[in-house]
Amino acid sequence: MNFASPFSLAIVAITALSFLGLPIGHSMIAGSILYLFLAGLDMGTAAEQILNGMYTNYILLAVPLFILAAELMNIGSMTDRLMVFCNALVGRFRGGLAHVNIVQSIIFAGMSGSAIADAAGSGKMMQQLMTKDGKYPASYAAALTAATAVIGPIIPPSIPMIIYALVSDASIGYLFLGGMIPGLLLALTQMLIVAYDARRRNFPVEKPTPLRELPRIAWQAFPSLMMPVVLLGGIYSGVTTPTEAAAIAAAYALVISVLLYRSVSFAQFYRSVLSSARTTASIGMLIAGALVFNYVVTVENIPTALSTLLQSWELSPTGFLILVNVILLVLGCLLEGTTILLIVVPVLIPTAHALGIDMVHFGVMVVVNIMLGLITPPYGLLLFIMTRIANVPLRDLVRDTMPFLWAMLAGLGVITFFPSVVLWLPRLMGYQG
Repeated sequence: MNFASPFSLAIVAITALSFLGLPIGHSMIAGSILYLFLAGLDMGTAAEQILNGMYTNYILLAVPLFILAAELMNIGSMTDRLMVFCNALVGRFRGGLAHVNIVQSIIFAGMSGSAIADAAGSGKMMQQLMTKDGKYPASYAAALTAATAVIGPIIPPSIPMIIYALVSDASIGYLFLGGMIPGLLLALTQMLIVAYDARRRNFPVEKPTPLRELPRIAWQAFPSLMMPVVLLGGIYSGVTTPTEAAAIAAAYALVISVLLYRSVSFAQFYRSVLSSARTTASIGMLIAGALVFNYVVTVENIPTALSTLLQSWELSPTGFLILVNVILLVLGCLLEGTTILLIVVPVLIPTAHALGIDMVHFGVMVVVNIMLGLITPPYGLLLFIMTRIANVPLRDLVRDTMPFLWAMLAGLGVITFFPSVVLWLPRLMGYQG
């Protein structure tokens, strides 16, 4: 490798700017422009790639709409009613609030599509409930909240799956279906850990909700519970595209919160729109930087070169998937998930195609890897978010997170080696891959 080549200098520039504190999206744009200048190419290509990529991909509109839907649910009382419903279902068992945390994440996963939204919204509420009166150690509650938030983008809808579809041309609808069973599998591994810890550490049993109260609680939560039905029903019935379904989800959350529950003021609505815009802008800059850098990677012919290298190793499809898991888990410790999806995954896709690996199976496996990276030390983003929310030392949080991480890694192994876990539902709905 020539360390004085335009590409090497561009990589050095991106790394240096990132370490100096410039957002990674801006760093990628600056490094890519440097490459174009040194390579004697038209620097206006950077703007062309951004404009073509951002404004010709209708699917990207789903990202801000799902973010807005999650914000509207958080400021309304939709999340509160879901909490009461989950508590009525599983709160009666030992460690009941911990099980409630997992169940609410499963339900909330069908609405937000974002692990960060889950942790910052309903997760923050669960943290307060679990630590009230010293029922659970703060670090354990924070660790469980971080682990359950991982489920959010695996069970549809999923913002990472939308971005994966952008770089792979895989069907969003089938990707969403493919994430259902893996998401529930990871939730099951978490419940097993909680059940074990509840007996070992003698976690409290909550006061059971009388059975006669269940119909009333379910009715109060019914509008909130219908949101995944409205969202996914529109997609799989063919009535709406995923982007249109995201718009309907945001509108539904607004109507339910404002007109039915009457729990949102204009000031709250304004703040939620502002927060959604900020989050969207940060994701948008990442995508913009990745679009320009992907052009540089393509000009350098890196995907083809890597594909040729990997094929020369004569890896089997299973061997390749194991290698991808290792690469993504290591990168997940260091990089933000969207960056991995937009920069690293496109380089791996040609080899996956050449080995005959199904793109829906590969996509779900990739997303699970990236989500696990959010709680993998030393730089898991959810770990840092929960240390701020729970005000606990990082070392304590990491200690209590590790059992959940090991259990979910076992779930990842099942997803990797048994593609039917991912593909059974899509094939049931007509997928031919």
